[in-house]
Amino acid sequence: MAGSNKNLIPEAKEGLNKFKMEAAGEVGVNLKQGYNGDLTSRQAGSIGGQMVKKMVEKYENDLKNNK
Repeated sequence: MAGSNKNLIPEAKEGLNKFKMEAAGEVGVNLKQGYNGDLTSRQAGSIGGQMVKKMVEKYENDLKNNK
């Protein structure tokens, strides 16, 4: 189901939006609530990249702390 925009866990939507807003702030992109279709590909990619970076860091820390 590549390209699907559905959340696997609908209850997580609010938390994911907060996470996205935090990541956007960290990379200097101003997001609005609602529609953000005016973002450049670079801006959108930097937000997604920051989100992935933070998820990988959390996973690595969890692995380290569970040993």
